[in-house]
Amino acid sequence: MTEWQQAVGDLAQTSLTAAAIERERGASGGQPGHDGHTHEGACLNCGTTLIGTHCHQCGQHAHVHRTLGAFFHDLLHGVFHFEGKIWRTLPLLVFRPGQLTRRYIDGQRARFISPLALFLFCVFVMFTSFHMVGGEMAVDPRQLVQNSSPADRAKALREAETKLAQLEARRAVLVAQGKPTDPVDGELNGARLAVEIIRGIPDDKPKAAGQTGVTATRSPTKTAPADEGPTGLVFGDNGKGLHSDVPQIQHAIEAFKTNPTLVLYKMQSNAYKYSWALIPLSVPFLWLLFPFSRRFHLYDHTVFVTYSLCMMTLLSVVILLVSQVQSEPWVPLLLLVPPVHMFAQLKGTYGGSWLMTGVRTFALSIFAIFSLTLFAMLILAQTGAG
Repeated sequence: MTEWQQAVGDLAQTSLTAAAIERERGASGGQPGHDGHTHEGACLNCGTTLIGTHCHQCGQHAHVHRTLGAFFHDLLHGVFHFEGKIWRTLPLLVFRPGQLTRRYIDGQRARFISPLALFLFCVFVMFTSFHMVGGEMAVDPRQLVQNSSPADRAKALREAETKLAQLEARRAVLVAQGKPTDPVDGELNGARLAVEIIRGIPDDKPKAAGQTGVTATRSPTKTAPADEGPTGLVFGDNGKGLHSDVPQIQHAIEAFKTNPTLVLYKMQSNAYKYSWALIPLSVPFLWLLFPFSRRFHLYDHTVFVTYSLCMMTLLSVVILLVSQVQSEPWVPLLLLVPPVHMFAQLKGTYGGSWLMTGVRTFALSIFAIFSLTLFAMLILAQTGAG
């Protein structure tokens, strides 16, 4: 028995020694050969003994390259591999969204782009398109200030000057502490611009209109009759301005009065940054269409919502581009796409009768409005808090 135990111990020690030697060979194999590739016997990433072209433990490719040409080869492979998935995913997303969603849920993951990756890509395309074609909710701040009363302009000027003084003091503290001032510089430039704009508008409205080329067609301080509500976005002390009981949102409204350009820029940045929040905001509403279902789970709803948001994001890009070529009649027609797409995706993903799918499509359209409203409130609150 002792000799048998000793034999087993020797065998185990030999195996460990061989494994250590093999790992050492793998580590030394990290140096490239004459062909620019490594010839290791163990994975350079996790040290597992290689038995094929890929590590069966971590998935890393064996015999990695260390040449410049191979680097660009990997770059092109990554681009075209993603592009290949794009061309398999987008047609189904547009024309057969239910089939795409169901196939991904059922396990075809390597063939298509994952919903989250596609969503982030679509959001990037959307905001890039907005910047390129000038769709960043452009507002002329001079006209907004000029259309306000002298009392409102004086109040806005005091608030802008106070904000500017606070930011300058904050920047001075950062400079004294040797810290970077980048977080403050953007707000500081916006505050300076706001002060310059407000100071540059004369009190005499007809003269200001004549000097700036803006025709004063009516008195900006004219209020609506008692039986009529405000005809537009009215800010003032007449009790008819925008107001919110949420402190963060009210702060954003007050900041919009002082510096609308900066507030809109912050809102757009926050919308881009927190666009992912549309997914958790929408999933509970979709769950309400299939409450306590044992067949469909939250994962299914999340995939559905994410792919649907991808389509709506791409549709917004199309509407933006179409509106730039002065094809207004097409825009209302494009607005019919969301409910049709929702119907097709619901039918293909969850099945059911045509009548039930139609009812769910109507409910989902209402829920989508609720989700967008909650998202807008979130962006306003975040803008006011920042």
